[in-house]
Amino acid sequence: MKRKNIKACCTLFATVFMTLAGVQAQDKVDSVIYLSAPSPKKDSLVNVAFKKIARRDLLGGVSTVNVPDLLKKSYGVYSLDNLQALVGGYTGNVWGQSALVLVDGIPRRASDVRLVEIESITVLKGASAVVLYGSGASKGAILITTKRGSVKPLTIDVRANTGLYIPKAYPNYLNAADYMTYYNEALTNDGIAISGPGYSQEVIDNTRAGTNPFKYPDVDFFSSEYLKKAYSKSDVTTEISGGNEDAQYYTNVGLTYNNSLLKYGEQAKNNDFGLNIRGNVDIKITKWLSASTDAVAIVSNSYVGRGNFWGATSTIAPNFNRFSPLIPISMLDPNNKQLQTIVNTSNHIIDGKYLLGGQSTNQTNVFSDMLAAGYIKNRNRTFMYNLSAKADLAAILEGLSFKTTNSMDYTSVYSEGYLLGYRTYKPTWSTVNGQELITALESFGEDKNSTNEFVGRSMYIQTMSFKSQFDYERTFAKDHNLTATLMGWWYKTQFSSDIDNDGGSDYQPILNTNLGFQLGYNYRRKYYADFSSALIHSAKLPPGKRNALSPTLTLGWQIGDEGFVKDNLSFVDNLKLSTSYALINQDLDVTGFRANSSDPADYYLYQGYYSNTSGLGGWYPWRDGAAGGFTTVSGQGDNMNLTFVKRKEFRISLEGALFNNLIGFDANYFSQTTDGLLARGTTIYPSYFAGSGDFRPWLNYNKERRSGLDFSVNLNKKIGELQYSLGITGMFYNSEVLRRDENPEQSYLARTGKPLDAYFGYISEGLFQNQAEIDNHARQTFGNVKPGDIKYQDINSDGIIDGRDQVDLGHTGWAASPFSMGLNLTLKWKNLTFFAMGSGSWGAIGFKNSSYYWVGGTTKYSDVVLGRWTESTANTATYPRLTTNSNNNFRNSTYWMYKINRFDLNRVQFTYDFNDNIFKNSFMHRLSVYVQGDNLLVISKERKLMETNIGSAPQTRFFNLGVKTSF
Repeated sequence: MKRKNIKACCTLFATVFMTLAGVQAQDKVDSVIYLSAPSPKKDSLVNVAFKKIARRDLLGGVSTVNVPDLLKKSYGVYSLDNLQALVGGYTGNVWGQSALVLVDGIPRRASDVRLVEIESITVLKGASAVVLYGSGASKGAILITTKRGSVKPLTIDVRANTGLYIPKAYPNYLNAADYMTYYNEALTNDGIAISGPGYSQEVIDNTRAGTNPFKYPDVDFFSSEYLKKAYSKSDVTTEISGGNEDAQYYTNVGLTYNNSLLKYGEQAKNNDFGLNIRGNVDIKITKWLSASTDAVAIVSNSYVGRGNFWGATSTIAPNFNRFSPLIPISMLDPNNKQLQTIVNTSNHIIDGKYLLGGQSTNQTNVFSDMLAAGYIKNRNRTFMYNLSAKADLAAILEGLSFKTTNSMDYTSVYSEGYLLGYRTYKPTWSTVNGQELITALESFGEDKNSTNEFVGRSMYIQTMSFKSQFDYERTFAKDHNLTATLMGWWYKTQFSSDIDNDGGSDYQPILNTNLGFQLGYNYRRKYYADFSSALIHSAKLPPGKRNALSPTLTLGWQIGDEGFVKDNLSFVDNLKLSTSYALINQDLDVTGFRANSSDPADYYLYQGYYSNTSGLGGWYPWRDGAAGGFTTVSGQGDNMNLTFVKRKEFRISLEGALFNNLIGFDANYFSQTTDGLLARGTTIYPSYFAGSGDFRPWLNYNKERRSGLDFSVNLNKKIGELQYSLGITGMFYNSEVLRRDENPEQSYLARTGKPLDAYFGYISEGLFQNQAEIDNHARQTFGNVKPGDIKYQDINSDGIIDGRDQVDLGHTGWAASPFSMGLNLTLKWKNLTFFAMGSGSWGAIGFKNSSYYWVGGTTKYSDVVLGRWTESTANTATYPRLTTNSNNNFRNSTYWMYKINRFDLNRVQFTYDFNDNIFKNSFMHRLSVYVQGDNLLVISKERKLMETNIGSAPQTRFFNLGVKTSF
């Protein structure tokens, strides 16, 4: 492993050295990729699977973004930054499914590349567009292409940013006195005496008065004692590029740093640091042979003090579970030598004023952890390298070329920890000479000493890939254009880790192997036909079932070039219709319930097995009753006919431009059926197959459908010195379960025929107002029901409320909401540019079921309990009665349901580009200054809920000042 790392580092430094020394590289993407329909004067090239093609020749299901143009008006860091506002059909996934991300044609994480390194992003949505990638991209693909050098003098671009993150909102929790008051009410409602677990009125009054905050604590986690008003982030990026006809180069070096909101204890030092280095070099070796090499190193360090502060904000009551986290030394009895000895020998005197507080049931706590337990340093190291060669084989056959690429990526993650044990104390308070003092301390735990750090976590990810392809492109008799590709692609990702932190190493790698073939023909670039296919291989399947062919057929028609359009519809500048049908075989969904298990039985699902583990075999005693053992029984049956899951898709697309390119549009209707999803055959095999042991095999049984319409519309116009562009993207989306392995008691409980994201819950009929209502209603089986509890509708009229009374309440939108939309607006006047983008979704539902709303036990009470039901508030109550254990109330139902309809203003940016004439006689060529705000606004009826995080760091608005210059 060390040898591999040494070789990798040497390769990286050699590449960067060549770059900085002025070695100059191959052809960069000689294209401009538009968000809207391009001008017919320039037909740009678009990155698609394994090649680049002219935009005019795209046959639907593909969207592209020109990132350098975008960065001129909208600065971002993350590679897929706000992509949903620019690409129709993308909502964090593609057409409702998780897409494969490829960086320069290699499967990589989107976080491995920053937006400033990228030339273009291509979203491949249709099955015909992704088929050449085989199974790995069967749910869509996102192609990220990085920048390359070009034939030009040495150019240095520098960009620097600094900004502030300002929290949007914090949860509103009751103070300690109110919490204790309402907790007492919950106990009374449950028939539990307050004298036991409750609080006396004296304690409540003293707490409210602030008599002695160390004896009667009232902790506000969101106060300025623990949190800053904002925290900062800064980054700087330097890009060096250039080249001549024989070689071109591009280098990107970036640094980023940010701190955090916390200002208490060791977490006041929390920070993140990142270093990114990229070198891309292209070389023309001979007239017919060229090569390119890319090397990337990413170093990421973070420092985090111990203690789960944000988790504690939603769980620890404001009276800090009846003790103070700090004990003031000034309030110790000065005449008690034993107490003074404790102070003198303690390893943890906080600010010279306090000992650490605790009690027998809470011997450690979050604040003591932050003050005394130590820290964790997380280290993330990533190295990525790829080497390509391309040969022009026109000497053998005109139009023939060959290209091959191999890559090796390594990611190593580990942590260096420092952990100290500490002692906490529970005080005994007494009144001495009229003054409250601590007269005794009960200790818990032990003060430890250590000067050693240790490795607390280690993880390693390795990805290798290889591809080779023959490409053929030729025009016959000026009108007949033919393209063909024959290729092979393979990649493997292996994960390994220590078993205590990340579950241990995967027994099987993530693997993709396929051959691909593409044959395309067009006549005068007007009539198109394309046949693409992949021959895929999967070791997950039984012998004889491991190979499958995935064919696609696409037809296209440039309607706008027809005479009847040109002669009669002069406002039509471009109009293209395309349609495709595809069948993709994939093994991504050939997986059991334990998808990340290291057990081979969870990989080779076609293979039956026997086991005597405690989770499977029954335990039987010997005859003497003194001992026994587990029996060996079947855990799974064989299925030697298990095969690939199939994606069958029909798509039709329409793209065009109107009124001298004033309006550009692109729309795709898709209907895809996923057939052969795995099931255990619960309804197919007799029940005794799963009696003692389990003889049921995995079957290709379940079936689903996803359909929808994605679209993008762009309006571009210039009025005098004002240029404006408005882009609207969106998608109407629906899904349906066509077949499911289920046997519901009632037809309305069936998932078949319902959307994939349908959520089943109860219909609320309000709150019970009195015992008579309870007695006259169907019996609810969720615990002891009292007035003030939620009343549920008896769906099947059997007089009992149980799981059979759940119905489909609506879409949860976990894949995509029924309707999603994005907007982007550009206004440019002289040297000033205004840009704004936003995105929204409509038609899905959510539930107010976090600990902020579902208050129970001794946990925190939020302000929602102020509207709780009592006999005096029965007509106005907005919350059920208070209780310490509400099995009945805390169930997803229409009582807690809300609509997730929202529109987010994601970014606003003003950019001023200084006139180039200013820098005529300067070493500086260009200068731009910009200010931006991110995550500025949520427009929704439930805005407060949507902007408030519970048990985690708050959502923030980001305000940034940036400058970009060239030398």
